[in-house]
Amino acid sequence: MLEIRRTNSDNPDFQKLTQLLDIALCEIYGTKQEDYAEYNKIVNLDTVVLAYKDGVAVGCGCFKYFNEDTIEIKRMFVAPEHRGEGIASRMLYELETWAIELKNTYSALETGKGQPEAIEMYLKCGYTITQNYGQYANEERSVCMLKALWTD
Repeated sequence: MLEIRRTNSDNPDFQKLTQLLDIALCEIYGTKQEDYAEYNKIVNLDTVVLAYKDGVAVGCGCFKYFNEDTIEIKRMFVAPEHRGEGIASRMLYELETWAIELKNTYSALETGKGQPEAIEMYLKCGYTITQNYGQYANEERSVCMLKALWTD
């Protein structure tokens, strides 16, 4: 049975899963963790979700505020042995629901060209590819996406 829990960035399960995410990203892109540490560090964040399957943490994600009406999805990860089970889309739905509860209108995110399964999942969940923004503006490996969460 899958359970999605809201928590914060101090949660040890979140910290463990994001360490696994960092390792996986380095393997995909042939980089070193220290190259992106400043961008990947999540602290003092109260908008984290964890996915538990049979009591074991198998996935994580979070969002931070991008601007006054937009959140940015960050640190999405599902343990490799649990991919393809719909866990990422369930976590994404919970993050979007939470963002709507907090009166946000848009959700933005960045993923990479080396993660075609992630791109496909985000497209299926209603995201559209947009111009790369911020620190990703000149990053050829990045794919930035945007979704309207709700409209008046």
